[in-house]
Amino acid sequence: MEKRFNDDDKITAKEILNIIADYKNCSNKDLEKSLSFVKLDFDNTKEHLIKMTKHLDRLEITYNKLLKEFNSRNGK
Repeated sequence: MEKRFNDDDKITAKEILNIIADYKNCSNKDLEKSLSFVKLDFDNTKEHLIKMTKHLDRLEITYNKLLKEFNSRNGK
């Protein structure tokens, strides 16, 4: 996986993992790249979780509505 923050910065997930593993000995530039990468990943993950939560909520409402109708037709 490769993330691009601007045209000059390219960093791979493997490079990020190496920086995280040895962050005490990395340059500020490497730490800054890692922070940007992790923040971008965090924001994307958060956005997806929110969308999935909303989707799951709608599915539950739909399921319950259909189940209620099914049960009413079958005398339950």
